[in-house]
Amino acid sequence: MAAKLRWMREALLMAEEAFDALEVPVGSVFVRHGEIIAKCRNRTNELMNATRHAELEAIDEILSRYPPEWGKKFALDPHGCEDNPFKDTTLYVTVEPCIMCGAALRQVGIGRVVFGAGNERFGGNGSVLGCHDDDAILSSPPYEAVGGYYREEAIMLLRRFYLTENSNAPNPRSKARRVLKTQVQPPGVSMHGVNSPAARR
Repeated sequence: MAAKLRWMREALLMAEEAFDALEVPVGSVFVRHGEIIAKCRNRTNELMNATRHAELEAIDEILSRYPPEWGKKFALDPHGCEDNPFKDTTLYVTVEPCIMCGAALRQVGIGRVVFGAGNERFGGNGSVLGCHDDDAILSSPPYEAVGGYYREEAIMLLRRFYLTENSNAPNPRSKARRVLKTQVQPPGVSMHGVNSPAARR
């Protein structure tokens, strides 16, 4: 438990860095054999690329730093490669990986995912789809996913971000009248509140 909290604190620092850079505040830390092998944050606005989520940024970094010797074989069958750098790795991420990232993590053979807040709109580790373990979605071996670590902190960071003005939005909206909600619903209830549209779905 202490190790999970330690690495999640590192992921929260990356999320704070994303917040300061005007990115959706999601941070990730990949840990292998007790050491961080990559830590990244969202960079979608910075790079003007919607795929540059924290998890995919880290996957690219890991593959450049620890390229599997089997190169082409890894690309075709990452689970069959003995030197797969993801096999014994745990990802700590502040928000449940989205469907895109959940599928990518399973494809590269991640060992385990530990997340903070669930992602009820785009979650790929059970909130919307089970990309981590549903064989009807992907045929590659599943990975374990557990959530709830520093959940409230991750939710409050997201709420703070969504109170800020987004100058990159196609139609920027004034948020001057919005108020920061500090009550966090228990797990299983929408992070947006019991009366929100997301909660009524």
